[in-house]
Amino acid sequence: MARAHSAAVGTRQRFSAVLPVALAADPPWAAGPLPYPNAGRTADAARRRGLFTPAAGRALYEGRWHTWGSAAEGPLRLEGMELLRVPTARAPYGALAVLHLAVAPGTPLLPLLRAISHRRQVGRGDPLGGALAPGELLRGVADTAAPAGPFAPTGPYTVVFVAPGADLGALALRDPASGELAPGADVFLRSLASRSSPQDLPLAPEALPQLRAQVWRISTDWSALVLRQGAAFLGHRPDTGPGDFYDWAEQSSRTVYLDALLLGIAQRLHIDELTDDLSAVFEGPGLARRVADLEQRIARFRSTYWRQHLAAHGPANDLLVAYQATHRLPERFAQVLAEAADHARLVQTQESQQIAGALGVLTVLGLPLGTALSVLQVLGDSDPWHLVGALAAAFAATGAALTTRYGRLVLSSLRAGGVRRR
Repeated sequence: MARAHSAAVGTRQRFSAVLPVALAADPPWAAGPLPYPNAGRTADAARRRGLFTPAAGRALYEGRWHTWGSAAEGPLRLEGMELLRVPTARAPYGALAVLHLAVAPGTPLLPLLRAISHRRQVGRGDPLGGALAPGELLRGVADTAAPAGPFAPTGPYTVVFVAPGADLGALALRDPASGELAPGADVFLRSLASRSSPQDLPLAPEALPQLRAQVWRISTDWSALVLRQGAAFLGHRPDTGPGDFYDWAEQSSRTVYLDALLLGIAQRLHIDELTDDLSAVFEGPGLARRVADLEQRIARFRSTYWRQHLAAHGPANDLLVAYQATHRLPERFAQVLAEAADHARLVQTQESQQIAGALGVLTVLGLPLGTALSVLQVLGDSDPWHLVGALAAAFAATGAALTTRYGRLVLSSLRAGGVRRR
């Protein structure tokens, strides 16, 4: 089976590679996403905005640029590039670069995908090299140096589209008589999405039902699978050429469906950063300020990027939810919210203790002094020495009060609050 996967060739083989970059200035490219044409209809920004909610449209199409390309390296040819700004607190110049690539006819796709992941025994170098190296393609436009951090991706995220010919048979097609899907189709789809062959990541027979549960049947004609390192779209009936249903399927997979995954990637970048910053909230001075800053960032993220209902139509929503589930984003974000709320309550408790301690000090200091002055005023005594004696007696009473259990509690509260604030 591994040999069959590595030798499989589709009639249309496309993939997009998504990688994080730093974008210090707007690129000299056309504004908006890559306008992918199909049968006289172009999936430009205006048409794609109509499929998404306004908030999702702003996140996906504002701060985005594109350019067409013609660079080639081996069997790969660049069709176009995109840049989408996704700034975070740590990476204010953060962006996502998207390289749209086509595979030469007759070239097996899976070995190229395995080489991108640097799989063992692949027998070839990274195909995203030479003229197609991101650093070369984006020279002078964006910084492609790998970002540092505990959650930094180890390679590009790939979105693959394959339309099968009649020769793919058991690897992709439905039986023309029964309509049943070939048993190996989901395994081949997993290979495309994970950029691996069954030899790289053997699938236990017991795991096959779980794999099939993850596969999303867009229609009887094609399926999709979203995994941690990539997503794949695979057709299930032979491609008849130009004018076929696959014209629309290819356009959708490279535009609207890709956009849904780009939003998921942006969400993951923000949640990764928030998670790491929350873990270090007690390291360093200014706890109250740090917690307030995190709460503000969380609120901005929720209003800008955090969406689970993405579009008026189901497929893009399903893809986004699948990406979120693969990276456990809803659970992780819920944990971020819970931890931030706990930290906020802690800060509020400390501030309440500070206020109570300050009021206690005012009480301990003010009560003896006020009592002494009131007595002198009632007696009509204006002798300065009597006033000095009253003040001395008041301070002595205050010192004695601070040695009591209540006084020690007040001082302890003030000291604890001062230490936490530093």
